Amino acid sequence: MHKPVDRDAQERRSLFDRLVEFISPGPDSKAELIESLADAEQRELIDPQSRGMLEGVIRMADMSAGDVMVAAPHIDRLDIDADYDELLGQVIATGHSRFPVYEGQRDNIIGILLAKDLLKLQRAPELNLRTLLRPPVFVPESKGLNDLLRDFRSNRNHLAIVIDEFGNVAGLLTIEDVLEEIVGEIEDEFDEEDAESGIYTLADGAQRVAGDVEIGQVNEAFAVTLPEDEFDTIGGLVAHELGRVPRRGEAVEVGGLRFEVMLTRGGAVRWFKVTRAPDAAAPR
Repeated sequence: MHKPVDRDAQERRSLFDRLVEFISPGPDSKAELIESLADAEQRELIDPQSRGMLEGVIRMADMSAGDVMVAAPHIDRLDIDADYDELLGQVIATGHSRFPVYEGQRDNIIGILLAKDLLKLQRAPELNLRTLLRPPVFVPESKGLNDLLRDFRSNRNHLAIVIDEFGNVAGLLTIEDVLEEIVGEIEDEFDEEDAESGIYTLADGAQRVAGDVEIGQVNEAFAVTLPEDEFDTIGGLVAHELGRVPRRGEAVEVGGLRFEVMLTRGGAVRWFKVTRAPDAAAPR
């Protein structure tokens, strides 16, 4: 008497066989592993979103806090001696949920203030702002993102102050910055048409330009003549002018335009904020 065929078991075995075929004999480098992920997507073993996240995890292993931090000159900080109205105005204007608080010199960070905690001062003016501060967390520029994410999760802390080798404030990093290296940009304010074109007009009149936009598009949009003979994308041209890939918050002037880095991803600039350089003549 024949046993009934267990089709579910056959399907599970088939999937297992395919997985074994995929991972054996295993890639010898991260580059080969990323190629294997692309192959797995083509064979429908994983979907595109999963592939992107896995690649983000792989690349993140080689990244440090200094690679994705907001540079010090662009950190929004609160003065411990400022009055309530001034603090509230800055919180509303910037829209952040957490702020480094300094005393005296701007690099003298004494704590972190949650925006929601500021409301306690409105209801109880007798409270001292110092009592609302959370202890700051300092990390070196060289700290790996993997270790930093582990610390964020275990300490239930979402913000770290990045310091350089001399102990000075080099930048700021949030858990969102780290997660974006895995899941991609966390944003929804750009409409589909502008996101596809790579050039988006901001509320202040500046342009948000993707790093992979062709130089010709930038020349046409800004009526400039940036060189197109050596590089295809604006990100490649800016990196060449600076001599390296700029970090988030850094600004570079090229051909009469000012390129401020808004977001980096995987060792490349994802978005620039582009304005005309202050000393550049207006186009005719």
